[in-house]
Amino acid sequence: MTAQVKDRIAGIYADGWSRIVATMIRFTGGDWDLAEECAQDAFTKALQRWPESGVPDQPLAWLTTTARHRAIDRMRRASNEAAKLREVAAMDLEPPPYLSDGEIPDERLELMFTCCHPSLNLDAQVALTLRSLVGMSTAEIARAFLVPERTMGQRIFRAKQKVAHAGIPFRVPPGHLLPDRLPAVLHVVYLLFNEGYGDPQKARLCREAIRLARVVTKLMPDEPEAQGLLALMLLHDARRPARVDPAGDLVTLDEQDRTLWDQAQIAEGATICERALRQGRAGPFQLQAAIAACHATAPVAAQTDWPQIVGLYAHLARIAPSPIVELNRAVAIGMVSGPEAALRLVETIAESGQLNDYYLLHATRADLLRRAGRAEDAADHYRSALDLAPSEAERRFLRNRLRPH
Repeated sequence: MTAQVKDRIAGIYADGWSRIVATMIRFTGGDWDLAEECAQDAFTKALQRWPESGVPDQPLAWLTTTARHRAIDRMRRASNEAAKLREVAAMDLEPPPYLSDGEIPDERLELMFTCCHPSLNLDAQVALTLRSLVGMSTAEIARAFLVPERTMGQRIFRAKQKVAHAGIPFRVPPGHLLPDRLPAVLHVVYLLFNEGYGDPQKARLCREAIRLARVVTKLMPDEPEAQGLLALMLLHDARRPARVDPAGDLVTLDEQDRTLWDQAQIAEGATICERALRQGRAGPFQLQAAIAACHATAPVAAQTDWPQIVGLYAHLARIAPSPIVELNRAVAIGMVSGPEAALRLVETIAESGQLNDYYLLHATRADLLRRAGRAEDAADHYRSALDLAPSEAERRFLRNRLRPH
């Protein structure tokens, strides 16, 4: 197989897997396992045939037709019982006339809302999304979330059983339910992004989260929060190449080499963010994207518009209050009004006890104390952060802060 054909098939898989699975779930009457099996079988046949015959002009139609034939064969062979025979006889099992790629219904939005239905817990939502929408294998998902493959397999199985037994409909919710359901979809997509953002070994999750967000914005073009999420992830991901140095150590935002940032991606993210905000329905993802844009579009760290960031965090705290938002607002206040002003807010957050196990609370407090000239107090909080830091790169960064300079 030539590299060109291999790359072409990989691209079709990335974009087409979820469309074919969604189509097959509809065709098989909600049999998720059969739908995925038929989709996988279609791609396997493509890998066998296309290197010789060439990629067809309508690859999605070819794959969908192949998957549909596989499903028909499986359902006919499984129709031994009389009830099943009657069920299959009543179905229109013959494929429709050959369609073009553009004529195949795009039911990915239905699949997204089914995977993220509120009847499923968050772990199940994430697992189904990665399996059915991203096309990751059970082993890949298990590795991404550091759990045994058997555990992840059981999680996916239970999620599919819940969809079947609870009668979760394969559809986009009606309009009056959409405002309550869309945040769950966006939350799962952002969770995938965050899971991959801190670990280079999981970078694929970031790419897939961005791809899924593009799908949502394409299928729901009037939803500014979906646009805000896409903008936020693009702006964060654009800085990825500068987040660690060649030794694998973390580089703080103000010390990053901005020539390594992806300027085209920053421009796209900033444009999408502005377009979303112009709709006049600013939500949490839009505001976070606006904050990320302030950082990403500043030519040097010293020119970051910190007063605007303080204002954006204040707005965010009003519509989506949380101690983490307050902590980030404190950091911004520290850049505008000095570390002592920020420390008063951080101490209030600490006294609430809500973030006692969050290492960034202790690291932020330590950094503000260091900047305020209180080295011994800062060292105590760096040690507390070190005990809670989730990765070796973050622990190395904190140990470096503890060393005398």
